[in-house]
Amino acid sequence: MLRLSRSSLKSWARTLSARSTNPSPRPISTATLQPLTNFVPPSAAGQTGTALMAQQLLSSRSRLLSASAIDRSYLADHALSISDPDAYWSEIAANNYHWEKSFDASTVLKYNFHASKGPIHIEWFKGGKTNISYNVVDRWAEDTPEKTALIFEGNDPSETASYTFKELKAKVFRVANVLKAKGVKKGDRVALYLPMTVDLPISMLACARIGAVHSVVFGGFSSDALAARIKDSGSKVLITADGVGRGEKVINLKSIADTAMDSLGAEDQVETCLVLERLNEEQLKDNPTASHRDPSRDVDFAAACAAVSDDCPVTWMDAEDPLFILYTSGSTGTPKGVLHTTGGYMVYSGETFRNVFDYKGAPSDIFWCTADCGWITGHSYLAYGPLLSGCTSIVFEGVPNYPDASRFWSTVERHKVTQFYTAPTALRALMREGDEPVKKHDLSSLRILGTVGEPINPAAWDWYNEIVGKGNCPIVDTWWQTETGGHMLTPLPNKWPLKPGSATLPFYGVAPALIDPSSEEELEGNDVHGHLCMKQPWPGMARSLWNNHERFEEVYFSQFDGYYCTGDGAQRDEDGYFWVTGRVDDVLIVSGHNIGTAEVESSFVGHGDVAEAAVVGFPHEVKGEAIYCYVTLNQGVEGSEDLRWELKKKVAEELGAFCRPDVVHFTPALPKTRSGKIMRRILRKIADPSETDKLLAGDLECLGDISTLADEAIVHDLVEGLREPC
Repeated sequence: MLRLSRSSLKSWARTLSARSTNPSPRPISTATLQPLTNFVPPSAAGQTGTALMAQQLLSSRSRLLSASAIDRSYLADHALSISDPDAYWSEIAANNYHWEKSFDASTVLKYNFHASKGPIHIEWFKGGKTNISYNVVDRWAEDTPEKTALIFEGNDPSETASYTFKELKAKVFRVANVLKAKGVKKGDRVALYLPMTVDLPISMLACARIGAVHSVVFGGFSSDALAARIKDSGSKVLITADGVGRGEKVINLKSIADTAMDSLGAEDQVETCLVLERLNEEQLKDNPTASHRDPSRDVDFAAACAAVSDDCPVTWMDAEDPLFILYTSGSTGTPKGVLHTTGGYMVYSGETFRNVFDYKGAPSDIFWCTADCGWITGHSYLAYGPLLSGCTSIVFEGVPNYPDASRFWSTVERHKVTQFYTAPTALRALMREGDEPVKKHDLSSLRILGTVGEPINPAAWDWYNEIVGKGNCPIVDTWWQTETGGHMLTPLPNKWPLKPGSATLPFYGVAPALIDPSSEEELEGNDVHGHLCMKQPWPGMARSLWNNHERFEEVYFSQFDGYYCTGDGAQRDEDGYFWVTGRVDDVLIVSGHNIGTAEVESSFVGHGDVAEAAVVGFPHEVKGEAIYCYVTLNQGVEGSEDLRWELKKKVAEELGAFCRPDVVHFTPALPKTRSGKIMRRILRKIADPSETDKLLAGDLECLGDISTLADEAIVHDLVEGLREPC
């Protein structure tokens, strides 16, 4: 294995910036790279874990670390994108996207990140007129009408279908005409509460075509969550379905939607509910309320589409006109309606897709992002990014383990997927099933593997690389947020060596900074740890929170004046690579020592019996805060006192005696939202001794809203676990 030269990327950037007039800079020779045998990823200042993570990374069998050198053109282009964003992005936007009216190339970006100097504002390509639906549908329906745009893979693996760009155009136009017939016009909001069928991205594109603002609500959210989002967005039209099969379960979407709509006040009422009929007779028999229709409000989706024309003129939008609202989890307080606009989001989602997934227009490329369109990943890397590039994309309705643990891999084989993008949570779950479900399928079509949603631990990275990718596929470990619109920190395939667990370097236009929370100063150089912030805008960033710009300024710009604050901590290692360490509040102070929860969790998952771990703190009269760890074991492994002692000993030996957990709580699963994020506030409450008696008595009120959990039953398992000695 190789590692980068100890010379910092900063010095490389200075050197290359001076040479940026060279039209074809040659890649750095691998001869300039030094062996990785002495590499130790740095830990946060004052924190622990260096020896542990070094051991985990060096145990990787990956050949990818020595497969390439840093591409100097990246550093030169990145330097230009930061120093002259007008020049960099105006050329890309003008060359790769259709603009009905050109923007002013000399003033592509206008912004203020300093709350002390006035209201926060961001504008990209202001004055330019375009339409993202036109760029997805019309362009490719004209250039490659018979090329497959979308492949549908149903919950039942026998249900598959494909749609050409020509067919996609007709479907989008019909849905757009239905919306217009129901009175929807430019600027109106439309809520989408749909399963992952092609009708979901089609409905998103239909909204965008006529200038309506779509608000997609994940199809697993509760009626309360749906109602809150309908009310906040002011949506007067809802598109939903009677239900959806998710594995062996059936979710009665119509019943949930009815409860949500009926709970709204008179001023917030939905005027039209378009209903997609998805369930079969047997499923409807078991869910009779899914057949309920209110004749004053409900309209059959398919019938309405069949009754209108498949021709619909486009509504041209200013680049800064709203495109969509996407709500972050409403677990605590009012959900935040993140607002994205047309031009910047279009350019950024398209460019990140092409670069990160190495898409160059090959007809054989089949891209599969396993995310639901209810999340930003499904927006940017299913509904928009791939289709903006004319790439065939898979829409997946199922779950990874239905009908068995080989579902992902059989789908890859069947459709000859070339780029595969999923979450570490899914990978860890599939790792527990062993290697055989992967190895029995031909995955030779794969050439790029990606991860999203959370940092991937080295063991999962290694399994993904060796078992799924056979050591031949670069892994793009991407870090970004709902608010960023697209990738921020990410490897670019074959541009530089990879390090398992590191999102590596910033994408073009992204200027990360690490801020010392004590001094509020930016940390220069490498081997530093701080709050991850951004110094200037990138085209895909959110412009505001819907109807609450004051909250937007408070959440993202009030902590460090002049910076967008991500809320995550990160470290920049000796080579300039970024390691995202988690939310900045995921740091425990135990007997005066700052301990990152991610480091303790890494120690646990480094044990062969452990599948997943989550660490929180709880009050301790001596230490101030003590360590409480929830542990999920691999399939077939039983929790025992011996194993509990062994795990505590392992952490103490690897991280230090002061990191020894006080409690190890074995649990069949962790409480996660439907997007796969661990809901740590619930774990903190269960770990708090002052809440134990109430919880064991069945009073769960202190846990707050648990409706956004993928499986609420796990809460009861966790509470019951309090009865056992830990």
